[in-house]
Amino acid sequence: MKNDFYPITMTQLLVILYSSLLLGLTNCSPRQETNTTSSTTAEQPQTQEPPAPQPKPLQTGAEQTDHYLEQLEGKRVGLVVNQTSVIGKTHLVDSLLSHGILITTIFAPEHGFRGEADAGAHIKDAKDTKTGLPIISLYGNNKKPLPNQLQNVDVVVFDIQDVGVRFYTYISTMHYVMEACAENNKQLLILDRPNPNGHYIDGPVLELKKETASFVGMHPIPLVHGLTVGELANMINGEKWLAGQQKCQLTVIPLANYNHKMPYQLPVRPSPNLPNAQAIWLYPSLGLFEGTNVSVGRGTATPFQVIGSPFYKKKTFSFTPKSMPGAQDPPHKGQICYGLDLTSTKQGQGFTLAYLLEMYQNSSNQDKFFLSTNFINKLAGTTTLQEQVKAGKTEAEIRASWQPALSQYKEMRKRYLLYPDFE
Repeated sequence: MKNDFYPITMTQLLVILYSSLLLGLTNCSPRQETNTTSSTTAEQPQTQEPPAPQPKPLQTGAEQTDHYLEQLEGKRVGLVVNQTSVIGKTHLVDSLLSHGILITTIFAPEHGFRGEADAGAHIKDAKDTKTGLPIISLYGNNKKPLPNQLQNVDVVVFDIQDVGVRFYTYISTMHYVMEACAENNKQLLILDRPNPNGHYIDGPVLELKKETASFVGMHPIPLVHGLTVGELANMINGEKWLAGQQKCQLTVIPLANYNHKMPYQLPVRPSPNLPNAQAIWLYPSLGLFEGTNVSVGRGTATPFQVIGSPFYKKKTFSFTPKSMPGAQDPPHKGQICYGLDLTSTKQGQGFTLAYLLEMYQNSSNQDKFFLSTNFINKLAGTTTLQEQVKAGKTEAEIRASWQPALSQYKEMRKRYLLYPDFE
């Protein structure tokens, strides 16, 4: 039995030894290759692209206090401000007082110091409940600061957010403030703010004549003028548009890191019926309806985002205006208005006459579509738009009539730009 068992054991032993040797060699080889590869990789220099530079944050004129506080120290200051005049969440009035600036008077534009009054509502003089400062209204019978209202003022500061449309009256208030400063030898400091519609120019240029010039249009500029308030103030001064061709002592604190291509979302609504970016973007096109029998949605939750009237023939969309803060007595109050829902319209279209032409062409009351006051002429800045719409002209035909004046304006505008342009 011993001889039979021995050969089997030796064979098995040889097989085991040979297999172990092969297994060990196999396991060694990959580890060596892996180590070699790791060593080679570690020795290679690592190249990484530098991070893209982050854009510098936009700063309004008001936010750059180090650029203008010295100009106010030791002087009696009058402020032309409203609810948009903020540095972050702090009102400019409170910010300047905290820096020891002597504020003597607050001047308030349309909609008042807190921006809560209806469009066109006369604002009364009052007193600020927080600071006790006197508030003088610049909307109503007194649109320009009077000499006696400037007696205790050395420098006037204008800081109001505009929306870049000619018939938005804050720039008219600025004009009269400039005029009062020129007449009374006062300094004017404008803290510039972005124009949310400053990325294009469009619409008819206002004609300076009795039928068209008014508080909703004081300058020969397009309906969408493509300027900040600071740039426009320089234009008013440079083109001698103030009464008697006067020039005021003007200083503009420009925006930092701003250009006219830059989109801008307003942190505070500029007036009660422009509650969001959609309304502000549509405002140039829909503002013309204020001279017609069409509601722009005042008295609804979506002002300047819907249009309609009881006379619109299509009945697919409707709303009923009602009295509410900022719209106490809206057009067609309590009546069903049929029209268009523009709340989801894609932004970027810019100014268009399409809505005006659509509502007129499908009105069952075309004879009374334009109000008898001819307010449309003052909003449009020309008497021809109303005539062109009634004559059935297309938007392209109407636009062609604007081009000569628009071209001249664009050349003039270049002289007053403070920021890189969109073109």
